[in-house]
Amino acid sequence: MEAPEDLARLCRAEWPRLVGALSLWTGDRGVAEELAQETLIRVCQRWSKVRTLDQPGGWAHRVALNLARSWARRQRVARRAQARLEHGHPALDAPDTGEVLAVRAALGRLPERQRAAVVLRYLLDLSVHDTAAVLGCGPNTVKTLCLRARRSLQRMGLGEGLSAEASDAR
Repeated sequence: MEAPEDLARLCRAEWPRLVGALSLWTGDRGVAEELAQETLIRVCQRWSKVRTLDQPGGWAHRVALNLARSWARRQRVARRAQARLEHGHPALDAPDTGEVLAVRAALGRLPERQRAAVVLRYLLDLSVHDTAAVLGCGPNTVKTLCLRARRSLQRMGLGEGLSAEASDAR
């Protein structure tokens, strides 16, 4: 299916402007091109609404800036997690004892999002907010995922060290 001419015209006009602005914002042309592409995908998905706006290009730039902010937030969280890993973490440096193997096996039985939340929150010691940014969800979702994971781990005979009070407050 061919795109409407007004949509194609907007995409051609905004592409270089989006890439230029996002390159300045992110400092990386490759990332800028990816974010600009995602922006134009969203323009296309919502074209019936966007085409009625006074400034469809302005809407596209607002979407691009929001995407760039989300990208930057994820980068900050990833850098903090990487720094924690580089400075050593006792749980990561521990030998593979029977207990470690049991925990690893129990985590493997959790649903993927619960497992990710537990690893980020308890192993990497990220805050609820930072975990939410990495997972792309809200803080309450992180708390729910961790609660469900703790309950599952406790049913498996593990999880006593995963305290909800201290960790969910951050």
